[in-house]
Amino acid sequence: MRIDKYLWCVRLFKTRSLATDAIKREQVKLGDRLAKASAEVKPGDLISMRVSPIWRTWEIIGIPSSRVGAKHVPGLIEERTSFEDLEKLELARLAKAEHRDPGAGRPTKRDRRDMDRFTHG
Repeated sequence: MRIDKYLWCVRLFKTRSLATDAIKREQVKLGDRLAKASAEVKPGDLISMRVSPIWRTWEIIGIPSSRVGAKHVPGLIEERTSFEDLEKLELARLAKAEHRDPGAGRPTKRDRRDMDRFTHG
């Protein structure tokens, strides 16, 4: 199975075209080499995906015939990312949320409630 289709089938991407775009932007590795969308995957292969600031890694356990439900994903792919890297990812996510400029982007639930109180008394 092609790697772009596999990433979509195991729900690492919402659409197959998003998976293909990530591969073109060199954010996906198959083994230790950058992947091409047409690369074939088989059980035992390692897939790495760039999730800034780390590379998350999964091992392929099985190949689905088509896109599967979320319940069936653990039987097809297993995360191999180190605990230290996952901690780094969580710290980066928290730091980004903490330094959000007020009013930038989509309003938070708190922002929305403040706006409702202001407009409706």
